[in-house]
Amino acid sequence: MIELPAYAWALLAVGALIVGVSKTALPGAATLAVAVFAALLPARSSTAALLVLLIVGDVLALTLYRRDADWKSLWRLAPAVAAGIVVGALFLALSDDLLVRRGIGAVLILLVVVTVVLRRAPARAAGGRLALLGYGALGGFTTMVANAGGPVMSLYFLAARFDVRAFLGTAAWFFAIVNIAKLPIVVGLGLLTAPVLWLDLVLVPAVLVGGLLGRLIAGRVTQRIFERAVLLLTGATALWLLAGPPWPP
Repeated sequence: MIELPAYAWALLAVGALIVGVSKTALPGAATLAVAVFAALLPARSSTAALLVLLIVGDVLALTLYRRDADWKSLWRLAPAVAAGIVVGALFLALSDDLLVRRGIGAVLILLVVVTVVLRRAPARAAGGRLALLGYGALGGFTTMVANAGGPVMSLYFLAARFDVRAFLGTAAWFFAIVNIAKLPIVVGLGLLTAPVLWLDLVLVPAVLVGGLLGRLIAGRVTQRIFERAVLLLTGATALWLLAGPPWPP
């Protein structure tokens, strides 16, 4: 088991809870969990630990929204996403904990900037082939390196003008497929160790509680307030990852 102080366990449990909520109600909120895990664990281990919890959340999401996916969009995204995953895997293989930690911080900052810019752009700017390739490649890279592809793909699904159920269903299948595809890579890189699995086992109940909580609050939180909170918190934590001391804190 990874040895952590009590406050770190409490924060990791909150992060796991956010994973569950993000899968059943608020796509994109998992970036907050990415920041929490990267701040409290060795960066490479945080990627592996969070991946397992995300897969648990994916199972929850599929039980609710598995029949609502837009498979045409998923097939169109596949080549660019695969290319992004390959580049991300190479980055993980060649990087140490400090570089991955800084990389996660940089990725989160990039996501905040991209989100703000594209929210101000015309809707058609996010709907062309170039945007498809950009979203797909960036989504693949960020999800491989930092499990932070949620905001990127949420922007794409919003640009595609999906209704709520199609949005959640497409996102559920997308991340379930991508996260399972990432699992052998993470194992091959030696990141999914026994201590990481024990940590995940402790945190799985928090993911399940978060999923149930998300189901209860779905549709009751305005998207504008949620997006602003995620952007502010993610940006602040990303700056801390970039400027703060290396692990352990």
